[in-house]
Amino acid sequence: MKKIFYFMSLFLTSYTAQAQYSAAGWFIEPGVFYQSGTVTVDYPAPFSESSETIKGYGIGLRVGGHFADILFYAADLRYGKPHYDSDALSDSADAETLDAAATFGVQTPFFGIRAWASYLIDGTLDPGVINSVDIKYSRFGGYRIGVGLYIAIVSVNLEYQDAKYNNTSVDSIGPFAVGTLDDVNASDKSYIVSVTFPIAL
Repeated sequence: MKKIFYFMSLFLTSYTAQAQYSAAGWFIEPGVFYQSGTVTVDYPAPFSESSETIKGYGIGLRVGGHFADILFYAADLRYGKPHYDSDALSDSADAETLDAAATFGVQTPFFGIRAWASYLIDGTLDPGVINSVDIKYSRFGGYRIGVGLYIAIVSVNLEYQDAKYNNTSVDSIGPFAVGTLDDVNASDKSYIVSVTFPIAL
C-alpha cells in the first residue's frame, strides 16, 4: 500500500510540474552535463585512422517554448571542457567544445518523462597542443536523441550523440604552420548525462 501511495504521489508531482511547465509558454533551461565519447579521426600519412576519447564536464542552456500542450522546441547551446586523449599523437590535453542545436521534443504526463531530438547546427572541438601538434575541428553537424525524467524543478537526462566534424585545421606541427585539411573528417559518438533546471517565463 505504501508503494502505491508513493507512486501515486510521484505521478501527481510530475504531472503538476509538467502542467505548470507546459502552460507557461516560454522557458529557459540551464544545466550541467558530463560527456563520454569517441572521436574517430582519419588522419593523413604518416598517421592512420585513430580513436580519440573525450570525457568531461560542461554547461548548457536551452531557450524555447511550447505548443499543442505537450510539445516543446528550443535553441540548445553548450560549452564543455573535456579531456582529449589522442591515440595517434600518443598523449592527451584539455580541450574546449562549443556547439549549437535546434531541439524538438515532447513532455509526457507520465512520471515526468520527456523525449527529444536535436539537430546539431554547428560547433567546434579545440584540443590543446599535443606533442607540438595544434589541431582544431569545426563545421559540426549531426543529431542527438535524449530522454529525461522531470520531477519538481529538476530534469535528469541521458542523450546519445552521433555527429561529425567536417573541417579539420592543423594550426601547427612544431614550428611549422599547416592550415586547413578539408579531407580529414572526425566522427563523434558520445553519451551525455545531464541535470537541467527548466524555468517557466
